[in-house]
Amino acid sequence: MQHLYKAAKILFSITTAVLEKNTKMTIPNSFLQVGNTPLIKLNLPDIEKCASIWIKVESGNPTGSFKDRMAISVIGNALARGDLSTSQTVIEYTGGSTGSALAFACASAGIKFLAVFSDAFSEVKRRTMEAMGAEVLTVPSHGKGITPELIQEMKRLCTEKVNELNGFYADQFGSKDVTLGYKPMGIEIADKIGGEVDLLCASVGTGGALMGTLYGLNESGLSPKTVALEPLQSPLLTKGKGGSHKVEGIGVGFYPPFLDKQKIDEFLAIDQEEAFEMRNLLASQHGIFCGTSTGLNVVGAIQLAKQMSPNENVVTLGCDSGLKYLD
Repeated sequence: MQHLYKAAKILFSITTAVLEKNTKMTIPNSFLQVGNTPLIKLNLPDIEKCASIWIKVESGNPTGSFKDRMAISVIGNALARGDLSTSQTVIEYTGGSTGSALAFACASAGIKFLAVFSDAFSEVKRRTMEAMGAEVLTVPSHGKGITPELIQEMKRLCTEKVNELNGFYADQFGSKDVTLGYKPMGIEIADKIGGEVDLLCASVGTGGALMGTLYGLNESGLSPKTVALEPLQSPLLTKGKGGSHKVEGIGVGFYPPFLDKQKIDEFLAIDQEEAFEMRNLLASQHGIFCGTSTGLNVVGAIQLAKQMSPNENVVTLGCDSGLKYLD
């Protein structure tokens, strides 16, 4: 319970900061829906003689993703510091999960949100953002999938709109509040696992979720080996080159800005086809309905667990819900 108290304190530390800055402001009640998600032990018959595998299932957050943690941290802390006013428009380029989370946080705080999106990503995510009041600009992918060039074009349009509207750039690839928002995940894991975490692995987009989780584990007295995962089709971390792939939310074509090389023990590339297969298996045989990045995480976790002993624990992240990809 002590770890959970720490997690709650970090997650809602913005409440005190906001009230100290402006006594007329209070933290949106909707923010209280975020966090304290389950940690589930995965039982697969063919991995019985290896380390135990645990998944931090984040689909129970308001928009079905761990990105909600990041969004309330970025928006809440920006309001607290006075960097963001409720009269401004928050702007971000996004594959949809970050955009949905920011749309939720902005709607909760009474702020307009503009998302720069692309048709390379799930249509469900676009509809989710619009349902929460966001304006969505769509950059065409011309059928080429998620490429480094597409991401750069989305970034260019985002910058243009920030300047044009004097908007607030949420900056998912640079804001110091990103990793802070994910830190409670590590604290929650430490509390719920009730023992040692020997290895932490997760796929990376910004690297914020992996690093924030690691920092939370470190604060709880745990120091796991840490492995960053990426799609084999876009092996920037393992081979130094990006590429087209279909795993949304990761493999953005440039080095993840929050990823601290000094704290990463290994980089591992996973075939996206295995990730799709695992995503389907988790849903149909284990009742864990997740997206493809979670499938990739579990494939990586299994590969790593097979190299470890049965008394050790591997933890990975269940990034979001499979409901986001039903199109």
